[in-house]
Amino acid sequence: MVFPKTNSIIENYMGTKNDKKEKLNFALGRENYKLLAIGFGIIVIGFLLMLGGKSDDPNKFSENIFSFRRITLAPIVVLAGFIFEIWAIMKKPKEEEK
Repeated sequence: MVFPKTNSIIENYMGTKNDKKEKLNFALGRENYKLLAIGFGIIVIGFLLMLGGKSDDPNKFSENIFSFRRITLAPIVVLAGFIFEIWAIMKKPKEEEK
């Protein structure tokens, strides 16, 4: 009775050491994920700009909540962050040369 080499059975089953590791296929490229993180940071900055404006005395109304920063600048920054996020998702990843 002839038995095949044990090493060849293991190599066929487990693969050889020379097999190239398969590249994981993500929906977006590395650059897209970096841009998404930047866009998220822009949105967080916009929400941080909206903070504040409370009154020290709860019986008094504070006009600070109507400042330019909270009413105009912060919503524009948040909107710009969301637009940046859409662009980051839609951006075509660069093709890697082999």
